[in-house]
Amino acid sequence: MSEAETASKTFHDARPPGVDAAIVLEDGQIFWGRGAGIEGVAMGEVCFNTSLTGYQEILSDPSYAGQIITFTFPHIGNVGVNDEDVETDTPAVRGCILRQDITEPANWRANQHLDAWLKKHNLVAVTGVDTRRLTRHIRDNGAPRGVMIHLPDANEDIDLDALREMVKSVPSLKGLDLAREVSCTQTYTWDQAEWSIEDGYATQSDPKYHVVAVDFGAKKNILRCLAAAGCKVTVVPGNTSAEDI
Repeated sequence: MSEAETASKTFHDARPPGVDAAIVLEDGQIFWGRGAGIEGVAMGEVCFNTSLTGYQEILSDPSYAGQIITFTFPHIGNVGVNDEDVETDTPAVRGCILRQDITEPANWRANQHLDAWLKKHNLVAVTGVDTRRLTRHIRDNGAPRGVMIHLPDANEDIDLDALREMVKSVPSLKGLDLAREVSCTQTYTWDQAEWSIEDGYATQSDPKYHVVAVDFGAKKNILRCLAAAGCKVTVVPGNTSAEDI
């Protein structure tokens, strides 16, 4: 289907052949595709990321809380997923949008397929999307609210009218206290430093400084850099008072 044909689709059109997923934006734009990750619906602010590598770190980055990430690089999944490179243990992202189907992993550190990782974390993905058109749309109009659905049952229609109503209920991220969603709830100590191919992640056993990191959505790599710089790191929740610090 050409870009012009896709753009002219109405909410009452049935799903095109060979697709089992759709994205509906708040301004009425529809993007058809193929589902990955879990079956179901995801809602959030649709943004884009132009990185060529590091999709695992991006998907687990707490700063993407409440968002659906459009990857402009087409070959997502080519290095698989491992247990070491996540930025947080529980991703706050709502889902992702890809140009191509998820690539089979080919990396010695991979221990999981990206699709399996998405399922593990209850994330919806849509592949086969014209991400160039979507990225231009976001660039020109700002990040819209969006709803995406993965519905593999070919006998069941994707109800675009219902999705159009659903997208109206997606909250704007402007003014939301997203730090509350991604902050830790208890104080803890961090001593893991940077990774090396020989030894994996080092441990900071002889710190010269003591740093208190207030967690408003801190990435693990930020904490690792502090530890590698010679710091004992104490991480506290974002609502910790100055007196307690």
